[in-house]
Amino acid sequence: MSYHDEQESIESVKAWWKQWGNATTWILLVVLLAGAAYNGWNFWQRRQAAEAAVLYDQVQQAVAAGDKAQVARVAADMEDKFGRTAYAQMTALGAAKALYAAGDEAGAKAQLQWAIDHAKDDEFKQIAKLRMASLLLDEKAYDQGLALLAEPQAQAFKGLVADRRGDLLAAQGKSDDARAAYKVALDSLSKSDSSARQLIQFKLDALGG
Repeated sequence: MSYHDEQESIESVKAWWKQWGNATTWILLVVLLAGAAYNGWNFWQRRQAAEAAVLYDQVQQAVAAGDKAQVARVAADMEDKFGRTAYAQMTALGAAKALYAAGDEAGAKAQLQWAIDHAKDDEFKQIAKLRMASLLLDEKAYDQGLALLAEPQAQAFKGLVADRRGDLLAAQGKSDDARAAYKVALDSLSKSDSSARQLIQFKLDALGG
């Protein structure tokens, strides 16, 4: 390249930089900041998950020991600090079961409600709704239980939801509606769920008609 050509190239670069230099700098800066933010977010998530795993282990130990106070305390800590992690929804369901077994129905309902409101996965929300509906059935809060189960349900839970609806309707004395719900449950459950189907058929037969 001759001196003249080299000078022309330098002048072209200068002209291009004068026109586009600032925009290019900002674009590079944005890309670098986005990359740093992404890496920081991933690091934060991994750290959250690791700390939540430790707390979840504490919940499991408290459940195994039958320490109701510790279960409630650690579950509240998990939901407050790590509510966005998958461990929180597992903790809520486990804590609800332990608290119910310990006779603390109010505490169990609080945990189930947290799972219904905050669980990351629909499956956990649905399980929480079914268990909550069972508690409402025990409390004779039939309309509240039916309202809870009236919300859109995942197809995989259709049979279980219909079965629980049948229980609530039967308890209300609405035999025709209960029979219809139990029939939906039978139609929805797999043939392999023989024990569940037998139980529902028993309920259906008990209603007569």
